[in-house]
Parts: sequence; structure tokens; C-alpha cells
Amino acid sequence: MARVERIKTESEILSTFATVNQLRPHLTKDGYVKTIKRLMDTYEYTLVAVIEEAQVKAVAGYRLSESLAWGKYLYVDDLITDKASRRIGYAQLLWDWLYLEADKHECEQFHLDSGVNRHEAHRFYLKTGLAITCHHFEMNVINKDL
Repeated sequence: MARVERIKTESEILSTFATVNQLRPHLTKDGYVKTIKRLMDTYEYTLVAVIEEAQVKAVAGYRLSESLAWGKYLYVDDLITDKASRRIGYAQLLWDWLYLEADKHECEQFHLDSGVNRHEAHRFYLKTGLAITCHHFEMNVINKDL
């Protein structure tokens, strides 16, 4: 039976790499554990995964935070279901867990950003009750000529 587990140890973190790498292809296996541990230690990033029969089926990384604009909120940094495990319900299981986590921590809001080309993910997000409420802007700082 599939269950959501908090991922903490280096071996557990490494077990999520193949799935996360499908969303974040710029990551390397060599630096992945170190990066996740730094995010955990510095930003209180939490990594969770849907595990079934000792296999990682879906992964999410999130942070609890607070801002003037949103109050207390849960921000999902990363959310991916393994390509071979899609359309089985793992994303919904993980989503429900994340929503309960936000409620448990008395968050006022639940947020995530999604790349403009991820149409399948957008359909899922809209179906689960998220609304498109803003545009996200970005700029590289490194190598930026001012």
C-alpha cells in the first residue's frame, strides 16, 4: 500500500533523485544529497515521498513560511510523480498529505509556482482547487550586466 514518508537520511534522499531529476534535470546525482541537506538545514525544506513496495513513486519538497502578502503559508518547491507511475493516484495522495500538513501548521494559504509549459500539471493543480493568481517574474543575478 502506498504511503507518504518524510525523507531524512542520506540514503532516503538519494532514493528520490531519479524522480526529482525528471523535474529538475540540471541536478547531478553527485551533488543532490548535499544540496537537499543544505536546503533542509538552511531553509527548513522538507522532502516527502510516496513509497510503494520500497519504490519512490512521487516526491515533494516544501517549506513553511510567512509573509506580509500571504500570511502563514506552505510553499511547494518541487512536486513530481515518476513518469512510469503517473495516472495511478500518487500525485493526489501526496497532494492530500501536503494540504493536511498546511492545515496542521495553521497555514492560511498553500502556494506553488509551475513552469508555463507544464500543462498536465496545471490541469491537476486547477482540479485540486488552486487558482492562478499572479505572474512570477525572475532575473538571473549571476552574469547580469547592469
